[in-house]
Amino acid sequence: MDIGILGGTGPAGRGLALRLAEAGVRVTVGSRDAARAESVVGELLPPWADRLRGEVRGAANEVAAACGLVVLATPWDSAVATVSGLRDALEGKVLVSMVNALAKEGREMLPLVPARGSMAAAVQAALPGTKVAAAFHHLPARDMADLDSGLVADVLVCADDPEATSETMSLVERIEGLRPLDAGSLAQALAIEAFTAVCVTLNMRHRAHSTLKMAGI
Repeated sequence: MDIGILGGTGPAGRGLALRLAEAGVRVTVGSRDAARAESVVGELLPPWADRLRGEVRGAANEVAAACGLVVLATPWDSAVATVSGLRDALEGKVLVSMVNALAKEGREMLPLVPARGSMAAAVQAALPGTKVAAAFHHLPARDMADLDSGLVADVLVCADDPEATSETMSLVERIEGLRPLDAGSLAQALAIEAFTAVCVTLNMRHRAHSTLKMAGI
């Protein structure tokens, strides 16, 4: 499996790249600046070299977009512009958005509601020929980047296209400790993304790295 991560040099993208590489996946960490992506990968891998069964490389976002399945991990305010410039490369593919629109106010994180309700919906509108799914929103980036953290969590997946749901859930299952849950259509991304603000606020207030687990399923 060959996965590209657009904007993968941020905390969320770095953590996901490490977890996927541990699972034996080939990962391309993308950035607007290829040199920065290569530098981040060079710093990211050495502490875990003996644990990684897959390969990780740094490259421009254009190279990451050419991979078989693509994850969007950019800051929320550059997400639509990033994918719009890669529309042709992303045509017909599954794109997994893990983008949250959040703003810090005091000791809280607050959700920002985009015009289309969620960042995933905004991305889908910008890429009508791409199969967009939303996932990976509630995972603490620090624990994702620490392969010794013992991370255990449920990952809510939503999409309008059955292939997008299936491929995203299969990707989540590759990562030890994570369980994918089909949360329905892409319309659910509004609530899923917004709830990330609650998760981050809890972790800030309690100095924790909590994860989401759905009991009874």
